[in-house]
Amino acid sequence: MPLLGCIGGILAAGGMGAVPGFNLGVDPVRFVLDTFGHTALNLILLTLCVSPLRLLSGNSHLLRLRRMLGVFAFCYVLLHFLTYVGPFQSFSVSMIVADIAKRPYITIGFAALLLLLPLTITSTHRMMRRLGRRWQQLHRLIYVIAILGVWHYWWQVKKDIHEPLLYAAILSVLLGWRVWRRWRRARAEATSRSALPKAPERA
Repeated sequence: MPLLGCIGGILAAGGMGAVPGFNLGVDPVRFVLDTFGHTALNLILLTLCVSPLRLLSGNSHLLRLRRMLGVFAFCYVLLHFLTYVGPFQSFSVSMIVADIAKRPYITIGFAALLLLLPLTITSTHRMMRRLGRRWQQLHRLIYVIAILGVWHYWWQVKKDIHEPLLYAAILSVLLGWRVWRRWRRARAEATSRSALPKAPERA
């Protein structure tokens, strides 16, 4: 829907007033760039929400949404990047290099895009079966990607950090819940091992 809204707004700005869409405002390129970036970050956080919601609701079918949300997140990160190098920087290599040197948060955002690429390529059932346990290890990169995404957003905001702070708080809760759950599981396993009867010592 955000993509369709931006397309509608672009068409409306081109003279097709009947096309529904967002009001792109006085800086349409910046509006589209920010819309794609916000949508990508929202989808990444929604992806991390699937596991807690599944455990709280007991609905295992929610897991079917996780990979779909991840693929959508990659698409919007890619759209965000293409909007930056295209309409925003006019495909000027010199301008992009100068901007990266001046604003290191762009490098962080590009790193998140590169990390999302292998996750998207291996999102099929076939790749899941082929990689086995390595698939789960690889897809844990989503935690690093989420941190880079929030970091990328935080650094580009100059004054009002309320919204990046909200994203950081949500991410902290989602990652903290996973750390707590892993600690609780490790503690339960250690307790169960200590409760096992010891083998009698040989004379």
